[in-house]
This record gives sequence, C-alpha cells and structure tokens, in this order.
Amino acid sequence: MRQKINKNLYRAILILSFLAANAILIFGISSVWGYLNTGADRSTMLHTEIKSKQMYLPEISWDTTSYKGRTMEGQSLKEIERDYLNSWYVRNLALKNNEGYGIEDYYTDSARVNIYRILDDNKVRKINFNSTTTAHHPELQFYSADGQLVVFNDINVIEYSESLENGKILDRSVDTSSYRVMMLLEDGFWRVRHMQQVEDTLNFEPIESFSEWGVNEDQVFYQDHKYDIKGINYYPQKTPWDMFGDEFDMAAIKSDFNLINQSGLNTIRIFIPYEDFGAADVQENKIYKLKNVLDAAENYNLKILVTLFDFYGDYSVLNWTLTHEHLRQIVSRFRDHPAILGWDIKNEPDLDFDNRGKELVLNWLKNTIAQVKKADPSHFVTVGWSNPESAALLQEEVDLVSFHYYKDIDDLEMTYAGLKKRISKPMILGEFGMSSYNGLWNPFGYDESDQAEYHKKIQTYLKKKDLAFISWTLYDFEEVPSSVVGSLPWRKARQKYFGFIDSKGNKKKSFDHIVK
Repeated sequence: MRQKINKNLYRAILILSFLAANAILIFGISSVWGYLNTGADRSTMLHTEIKSKQMYLPEISWDTTSYKGRTMEGQSLKEIERDYLNSWYVRNLALKNNEGYGIEDYYTDSARVNIYRILDDNKVRKINFNSTTTAHHPELQFYSADGQLVVFNDINVIEYSESLENGKILDRSVDTSSYRVMMLLEDGFWRVRHMQQVEDTLNFEPIESFSEWGVNEDQVFYQDHKYDIKGINYYPQKTPWDMFGDEFDMAAIKSDFNLINQSGLNTIRIFIPYEDFGAADVQENKIYKLKNVLDAAENYNLKILVTLFDFYGDYSVLNWTLTHEHLRQIVSRFRDHPAILGWDIKNEPDLDFDNRGKELVLNWLKNTIAQVKKADPSHFVTVGWSNPESAALLQEEVDLVSFHYYKDIDDLEMTYAGLKKRISKPMILGEFGMSSYNGLWNPFGYDESDQAEYHKKIQTYLKKKDLAFISWTLYDFEEVPSSVVGSLPWRKARQKYFGFIDSKGNKKKSFDHIVK
C-alpha cells in the first residue's frame, strides 16, 4: 500500500514539475514578446533595423579637401555618413506618420525638442508630409581633435515634399537647399546637434547634349545619320519574363540576336526586373549577365532599349532613394556601352494609376527621369505608356515618346494623327501585335493567317508614316507567369501566341512581315 502511494506521489511531482516548467517557458516567451512590442522600445528596434539594412540611399558625394582639425579616417567618415543619412530617414518617417520613433537615436536632446514640437503641431492640424531627399553634397568644415564633433555644409540638397491635410494632398514641391550641420558622437552613434538652412545654394546647369545620339524635330539621329528604329521586344523562348534568372542561356540569346539581325531589325527592347536584380543592392551576377547581353547585341549590330523597374509598383516617396540607387548602379555602369540606345523608365506605369494614384506615379516617374539623365546625359529616355491616351504625359521630360497599341488597327491612323498634333518629339510604337490563339478559351479568335495579315497591314502603315516601331514579340511561349496577365486561363492562353515563331521553333506566316 505504501509503495503504491509513493508511486502516485512521484507521478504527481513529475506532472507538477512538467506543468511548472511549461508555465515558466510560456511566461518567459510572453514577456519577451511584450517587451519587443512595447512602444518605449520601438525606436531602438527601428535603429537596429536601419543599421542592419540600407533604408535610405540618396546620392551623396563628400568634399574633404579643405577642413580644420583632426585627420578624418575613412571608417569614421562612413559612420558619419550612415548616421547623417539615417537622421534624414527617421525625420522623414516621423513627418509622414507624426510619430517620433527613432528620432532620439539620431538627434541630440536639444535638436529633437523642435522636431517633437513640429510633430505635435502637425497632429493637431491633421497635417502630414511625404518627403525625401535625392542628392547631398557635404563639404567637411571641422573635425574635432577628440573625434567627437564634426561640422559640415551640405550643399545643394535636392528635396521632394508632399503636404497632406486629412489625407488629401495640398501641395508638392521640389527644392534645392543647403544646410549647416553639426553632429556629436554619443553612445557610439553620430547624432545631429544642429542643422540650419543657409542661402549659398549652388545651381547646377542641366546637361542636354547627346554625344553620338540626337534628335532633329521628330527624327532620331545616330552619328549624324538618321536612325530608323525597327525593333522587337525580346525574351528568350524558354525563359519569358525571367531572362536573367537561373536558366540564363547566352548561347540561345546570341542565336536569337543573329536571327533578329538577319531579319532586318536593328533594335531590341529588354526588361530589367527591379527585385530580381537586387533592388537597391544590385547583384553583380545580374550585371555580368546584362553585360554579356549588351556585348552580344553590339556584335550583331543591334541597339538596346533597356526597360528599367519591371514588376515594380510601390512609388512611395520614402523609397525613392532606393529606386534611385538601383538605377544609378545600372545606368552608370552601362552608360558608355555602344549597344545602348536609351532607357525606358518603366513598362506601362499608367496601369498603376488607379491603385497607386496618378499623381504619385507621375511624380515618381518625373524624378526618376531626372536621375537617369543625371547618370547618363548621352542617351535617350522614354516611358513605355500602355496606350496612346497616356502618350502626351511627361512629354517635356522624355526625349522619345513611346506608346503601345493593341486596339483595332483601322483606328491607328486617326489615333496617330491626333498624337502628332499634340506631340512634337520623336515617337515610337513601342508594343503592338496580334495573338494567333483560337483554341478552347477563345474559339472565335484569330489564326496565324490573320496574324500575318495584321502585321503586313501595320508594317505598310509604319513605313508610310516613317514611324519607329518595336513589335511584340519574337516567340510564342509555352508558359506565361500569372504575375504578368493574372491567372485567368483565357488571358494566359491568348498571351502565349503573339510571337513570330511558334513554341516549336517554326517561323509563323507573320515572320514574313516582321519588317517592311
């Protein structure tokens, strides 16, 4: 009897111990979770996130040729730059949300008093600001002997700002300002002690020259000779919408480029996916693949129109510095490549007007165009609008006006005549074509003979009007990603059959009319 009692006692002790251990574990996890989610520590979490990941990447160039004090070490300058740019980021984030998270990490006690006052005032007035900076040019003035204080002038800071009241935009502005900045090293971080706007802003004259490329009225010239753009939008047949992915096949691309050259075309439009290339941290292996493609184009006497920011759709003002950094790494790297015709900022951005806001998209495009022209003043810049109705947008900013056309071919002549009255710059019909699919999901669709007749007719018109063109596309595809046209089977099926060459590699009837 006693033995049975002892066994039950031991079991009870074990069960209670197990329950107690689990209770302690659950309490510990909940305490940690509560700690991580408390408002008092969110700024610390923000600081950790900013330090571990590049969140703010405007263009910045230091002048350290003339200053007083201790010699500036390279590592110290990097730390000052990092924390200075982050101070702009947390300030812009605070003005966007009217919350002060992160301010104490990048501003001293006295400096953040004024920021908090502004935030409190904005809350009462229900005002917010979407702001960013795109360029900084700091000139180092003083670096203290103990390495704890630095003073510099930040010249020609380019700032973009939107003011909102109750969520509605009141005003947009782009300003160029200069600041006198003092920073202190506290607890291992450089914090802004003082920042005052000054009046000695310098003015940079825009560069408008086109080395070998140029325009005369509505015509494009290359090396002083008229250049008739006769092109095609290109993806390799086996890797559509993933040209630079793991199955990158340079041999197949070279073969295609040779075929394109032999067909009488002289221009190719390709696409650079923003995320796939590494976003703000462009991957070197992608750069290597892009270089090989451009080199192959040069070997086959083809020019390339590079479409940037494919599959990008954010446009948030606070992320502009990241997209600017992305384009700088690509455009600056290849601006001197002889195969480059120009830069198409984005494919069909007007399709984002409804869900992202027309004004936000247009302002992102306008500022991005300026960044591309700054990085490469020698090549054309355009935007691939999805339809003729959008073609006149930003025509003062671009060098070539590009629009896509998939409507009734009989209406093209009237549509183009209307555009000629509104636009004086060279125009490109940047996408057009007809699907030859008439299967299960579209039994009354067009066939290959209809497609051939379409291209014959449109090429006759393009030659008559001397209109530059880039057709869609070289190949039929066996698979089309849902991210391109959605998951509806009739849309995907139609998209597969726009090519001049079928999925088995045979030339379709339309190939005879790939160019007039």
